[in-house]
Amino acid sequence: MLSQCLTVPEHFNEGLRPTRKNHYLLKSRMITFSTKACLGRRSFLRLGSLGLGGFTLANLLRAESKAGVGSSHKAVIHLHLDGGPPQMDLIDPKPDAPAEIRGPFAPIATKLDGLQLTELLPKVASVADRFAFLRSLVGADSRHDAFQCQSGFGKQSLAAVGGRPALGCVVEKLLGSGPHDSPAFVDLMQGRPLARNSARPGFLGATCKPFRPDLSHLFRRELEQGMKGELARLGEYHSDSLALVEGLSPERIDMRLGILERFDKVRAKLDRSGSMAASDSFNQRAVAILTSGKVAEAIDLTQEDPRILERYTPRNPTAGKQFTTAEGPLAARKLLIARRLVEAGVRCVSVSLSDFDTHSDNFPRMRHLGPILDHALWALVTDLEERGMLDDVTVLAWGEFGRTPKVNAKGGRDHWPKASMGIMAGGGMRVGQVIGATDKTASEVTDRPIHYQDVIATLYHNLGIDPDTDTITDLSGRPRQLVEQGVPIRELVS
Repeated sequence: MLSQCLTVPEHFNEGLRPTRKNHYLLKSRMITFSTKACLGRRSFLRLGSLGLGGFTLANLLRAESKAGVGSSHKAVIHLHLDGGPPQMDLIDPKPDAPAEIRGPFAPIATKLDGLQLTELLPKVASVADRFAFLRSLVGADSRHDAFQCQSGFGKQSLAAVGGRPALGCVVEKLLGSGPHDSPAFVDLMQGRPLARNSARPGFLGATCKPFRPDLSHLFRRELEQGMKGELARLGEYHSDSLALVEGLSPERIDMRLGILERFDKVRAKLDRSGSMAASDSFNQRAVAILTSGKVAEAIDLTQEDPRILERYTPRNPTAGKQFTTAEGPLAARKLLIARRLVEAGVRCVSVSLSDFDTHSDNFPRMRHLGPILDHALWALVTDLEERGMLDDVTVLAWGEFGRTPKVNAKGGRDHWPKASMGIMAGGGMRVGQVIGATDKTASEVTDRPIHYQDVIATLYHNLGIDPDTDTITDLSGRPRQLVEQGVPIRELVS
């Protein structure tokens, strides 16, 4: 129906600006449309994810354009290793270092000649040719909120104009909703990233915030005492509920259509301030989820093939010590939910695995967490490959910094921003390689430093967004680059 009402040539997408109610000036040509005349129930339900506050002709043309771009669906699955993973206990073993540095985990051979991982990652080692191992991350902000992993920037960057947005929020702004009108960005992070709102939209505002379902009934992650208050202060709308998907009635849909019918009467007043877009963002997003059901279905693992569910479920209980704030083996299933969300049309999914903040008992805690990470990454990458999705989906696992080479008096490793690690796969990248190197204690980068912004730039590149030329506008009206010092990692992309 919309395509019949809006017959504007596709090359007119740029240069659109509102003049007065329901009129838009487009390259010196005036066109008029009526939301009441053109939008019936079916069109409204289909476009619910655009949101009433941002409901402009530019949105519609962009949505129609994106809907016709081939069959591939570029996406990112971002696994945040909450707390900061110890690089030398996972992908950068130092067998010749002193015992208090190398730890008890023996190096093991992998499918890549000359590459060793630690014994905690045998499944990843068996398919190492599907991964790229980053051993030389630098530029860590040394904060636990994980915002840098979501954006490439420190927390204070552009704070005066609302702060930088997370990558998924930028994707929401630049690309809009995914196929099936799914939200562009779904944030499933728990623990610190949730309590500290790491996936925040910054100066892009509430209309670009992630959809954030509550997973606490599926994956328990006990918050540290201080963070419980932080989460409470974020308010009830910090997480989105899927409960209304069940029993959705025609009357409720008609009520939302009534809101649309009243839209013309209030648009001119509210658009100038943007208050509709901001204050009603939660309700707008809820309408999209309620009327499609795709996100709710993706999170419902009872609808998954039992054989695939078994693949994402570690068979043996882990050894070691499960710390109070650490998750259990079933946390590997978060990556199954992420894959299902991508299939539902989501462009960016962020999940977390806790708790790598090993200030005490590092080795027994890593003996618990390492195998969960190992199984989760192996299951996801092999599953994506079998489904023909791996070239289109970029997988990234990393944390907010590395950890100290030397173990402290409590048997733990403390924060170490000088050298961090990352694991990447898919996205059409040239994988099967190690990038960068550290010294004999994994404390200093000695070859090919990779900045956090380089990794973020690579993600943008893989999504079809140009980190060099594409910009977003802050609250002052100034265009901002997506990264300031990062470039796509040349070893990975052509």
